[in-house]
Amino acid sequence: MNPNNSGVETIDGRQFYALGSHLLHSIEVALEAADDELDLDVERQGGNVINIRFKDKSVIVVNTQPPLHEIWVAAKSGGYHYRWAGTMTKPLWLDTKTGNELLSDLAKFASTQAGHPIKIDLI
Repeated sequence: MNPNNSGVETIDGRQFYALGSHLLHSIEVALEAADDELDLDVERQGGNVINIRFKDKSVIVVNTQPPLHEIWVAAKSGGYHYRWAGTMTKPLWLDTKTGNELLSDLAKFASTQAGHPIKIDLI
């Protein structure tokens, strides 16, 4: 889905904050549930950054970029920028280069770094 498609709702700063907060909370909940078996350390910094530390000492960082209305992810495999491409009833964040969806990418990155499948969904 291209962010320029007519089905995409434009969001303002307040909506970005709410959507980003909900996204980060969902990520935290999923990873804290996975932590019971995987020895993950999930640390929230301020309101807009999550650091995920794995047993092998690798880290994934997820943070919001309010001025750009983007979510950034830094993982072993590289850095990724996700832009809003959804509606308020159907949230969707897509990578600006690949078009991949944020939560499926993040689950793939985390699963690779943890050496075990991890599922991450919006709650």
